[in-house]
Amino acid sequence: MLHQPLLCSSRTATQPTTFLASIFSGTGNYPGRTSLAGNFSRRDIRLKFSMQASGSKSSNSEIREGSKLSTTNANAYGRAQEEVHKDEAFKVMETKPSWETSPGQAFPLGVSQVDNGINFAIFSRHATAVTLCLVLPERESIDTLDGGTIELALDPHLNKTGDVWHICIEDLPRSNVLYGYRIDGSQDWGKGHRFDRSIVLVDPYAKLVEGRRYFGDISSKLSKFLGTYDFDSLPFDWGENYKLPNIAEKDLVIYEMNVRAFTMDESSGLDNNIRGSYLGVIEKIPHLLELGINAVELLPIFEFDELELQRRPNPRDHMINTWGYSTINFFAPMSRYASAGGGPANASQEFKQMVKALHSASIEVILDVVYNHTNEADDPNPYTTSFRGIDNKVYYMLDDKGQLLNFSGCGNTLNCNHPVVMELILDSLRHWVTEYHVDGFRFDLASILCRGTDGSPLNAPPLIRAIAKDAVLSRCKIIAEPWDCGGLYLVGSFPNWDRWAEWNGKYRDDVRKFIKGDSGTKGSFATRVSGSSDLYRVNKRRPYHGVNFVIAHDGFSLRDLVSYNFKHNEANGEGGNDGCNDNFSWNCGFEGETDDTSIRALRSRQMKNFHLALMVSQGTPMMLMGDEYGHTRYGNNNSYGHDSAINFFLWDQLDARKRDHFRFFSNAIKYRHEHKIFRHENFLSEKEITWHEDNWDNYESKFLAFTLHDKSGGDVYLAFNAHDYFLKVLLPAPPTKRSWYRVVDTNLESPDDLVLDGVPGIGKTYSIAPYSSILLEAKF
Repeated sequence: MLHQPLLCSSRTATQPTTFLASIFSGTGNYPGRTSLAGNFSRRDIRLKFSMQASGSKSSNSEIREGSKLSTTNANAYGRAQEEVHKDEAFKVMETKPSWETSPGQAFPLGVSQVDNGINFAIFSRHATAVTLCLVLPERESIDTLDGGTIELALDPHLNKTGDVWHICIEDLPRSNVLYGYRIDGSQDWGKGHRFDRSIVLVDPYAKLVEGRRYFGDISSKLSKFLGTYDFDSLPFDWGENYKLPNIAEKDLVIYEMNVRAFTMDESSGLDNNIRGSYLGVIEKIPHLLELGINAVELLPIFEFDELELQRRPNPRDHMINTWGYSTINFFAPMSRYASAGGGPANASQEFKQMVKALHSASIEVILDVVYNHTNEADDPNPYTTSFRGIDNKVYYMLDDKGQLLNFSGCGNTLNCNHPVVMELILDSLRHWVTEYHVDGFRFDLASILCRGTDGSPLNAPPLIRAIAKDAVLSRCKIIAEPWDCGGLYLVGSFPNWDRWAEWNGKYRDDVRKFIKGDSGTKGSFATRVSGSSDLYRVNKRRPYHGVNFVIAHDGFSLRDLVSYNFKHNEANGEGGNDGCNDNFSWNCGFEGETDDTSIRALRSRQMKNFHLALMVSQGTPMMLMGDEYGHTRYGNNNSYGHDSAINFFLWDQLDARKRDHFRFFSNAIKYRHEHKIFRHENFLSEKEITWHEDNWDNYESKFLAFTLHDKSGGDVYLAFNAHDYFLKVLLPAPPTKRSWYRVVDTNLESPDDLVLDGVPGIGKTYSIAPYSSILLEAKF
């Protein structure tokens, strides 16, 4: 998601919880609540199938005990999202065997398998009518629906409990059924309602979502999305010896990556059927192990519409949303990350295979989750697929005139601290932990989760507290991106209950400024590399609650950070108006690519300086996919819409830089893992660090040196020279009977720039080159 500007098995029924419990148990005083007590008679509904015909409309409706059923025939994948879906002319062709239905139950929401059939339940407080739409396809391809659409209008007297509409159908297939809802209600936009019964909506609690099968398939860019389910497949086999990695937060090294971009490029060498898929990630686990990271943070893998930018003519209609920050559904894995166009059920299985394989390699899986907005855009250009048409007034923040509030920068803001929406988010998180065994979550624009239903900031947001205290989520890493597009910047002050970690945006800014040579930044740099105690030394918070990063998915790549002074986003189609303007970058003397050997050498040195600083800093380090070989986006600092080499991991470039750039990056990570001195549980005491500095107030000083002390005597000396000239430094005396060994000097060529065992013979002084850094270790 756009960052804060740099200063600019299927779910089964369980007991309901919190707010929804009172609805489901019939104890709450809510409008329209009816009791579930008593015996309900089953209803015999003869389902009529039809196919479209020209001429006048034939009535196919039949009513059985208050439930109205009609049938239509529609290609669920070929209609434009904004198209009005009116009933069309149909001709009854055949009458199928009758089904039995019953009123069903209000819990759990979504689709569930119960003793007497398949239960459907959906929340809508303000709806006046709800119709369940079913597609029973007998199709040769995803775009051919021969069975037609069956529509069951739910009777509010029989099929509604509180604010939940529900029905149970016997003899319905246990898989491969597509379903959605038509929902009607007030048309008063001034009161916040956006009902439109012409649109078939995705169930917010759908565990699987069906749409187009192939990522970026332009021929299907107007695809419809519908929920589906699979009760036929056997439970996933996690294996007898399977176990969760359970890596301590202080020991994490996080690798932010995009599932598709990681293996989509032809240079990955993978079969076309698995390139860009969950299975593709499995094939490249050896690379992750060689690099040394032990956690992957996956850009959004919830179902999203990558072709949303192409629904209508606009300056961005040439782009494909490859980052995924535009959620359709919070429970379903992205179906187009399945191999070979396998669809949602296969996507679910293959995602689990990926998690299992990563866990077997002792790599944790953290999901980047987007609970701050959805794909449904704004009111001028609405894209109604689910929440907007189900109950806009509940699911989104509105002003006093019923208009959408926009703290996300994407047209809408999810009403996160509304009790119903809060429960949806908690249910979603629990689902990913229990069903898919993920290890944690990074919450995009998490400051929005700290806003009340009117958008005002809350001191103790109920949702943030509930996530921190939830029993199912207790083993998970929970990481906030502590800002939003409405200016709520909470770095260091995010409500945390001593559990929440934060993306440390101040670390990013201060480290960038110092390494590139800005005056007056030495003190801030020292604070950041020593754990940002100014931000996190509160109550029981620890250094690892700060997630340190120099580079993330949006903004410059590491190579671009040292190659461009300005963003170059022309390819995005917005006239260069998108993306952040304050990048704290330095091109080292030339804008963009160059053959100048001195500039290239300086850029290489600067990239190593950034990476070394990151790996020796107290706190949790995070790096971006591709930085280990020096990936460039050619100055594009907002590349979300490019499904191309701009974002793809380029494996041939990795091979070309394996012996120098990659080697340094991998060994720096390995060195961190091998030395607990960089991974303190608590903030550093005066006995654990010595600053070799008596010049803190000198605005022009761009040199910092310090020693980290080890109880066993294996001290580490670090020095960073951001001046444009050599500095001859007097080294501190090493511990008794030990000598200084040079481990890192970023000014040296590979392999001398980083020698894990160290190089002896270091004297009492060391000449440190311009824009370079050194690491010395005290050894016998």
